[in-house]
Amino acid sequence: MSIRNLLSSILIGAVASARSMTPMATIATARLAGRGTSGELFLLDRPTFKYGALAMGVGELLGDKMKSAPDRTVFLGLLARVMSAGIAGAALAPKGREKAGAAAAVATAVPLAYLTLAGRKQAMTRMGQTRSGLIEDALVIAAGAAIVAMATKPTRGY
Repeated sequence: MSIRNLLSSILIGAVASARSMTPMATIATARLAGRGTSGELFLLDRPTFKYGALAMGVGELLGDKMKSAPDRTVFLGLLARVMSAGIAGAALAPKGREKAGAAAAVATAVPLAYLTLAGRKQAMTRMGQTRSGLIEDALVIAAGAAIVAMATKPTRGY
């Protein structure tokens, strides 16, 4: 298996490094739009989890702008990234390679969380927390949507 086969999983891990809930929210959106993933995806096919992922994605975008928002590298922030990247990375991996996709996404998300945090802190000093957060949101949402759109395909029955 080449790295090319896991590229979508690796890229969605990069998205998780900046916004932990965006990978699952973008996959949930794709599922609502009738798009399927190559890897098995059980949780996000259930309405509670699908709509929950969307709500958590929106909540994270709003909460990130608060002065009291913790750094993404605190324990719970990293744990959320591990879980979200793992689920999304498995879903975007080739069928039968879900574990490798999850591992690739997590291995990307955790170290990049430190780099994206450093970049965000630099941006905050230049333009403030809210403005830098909105720009980061736009970039991360666009990247997540593009990755998931390219890695999924229309399914029947949706």
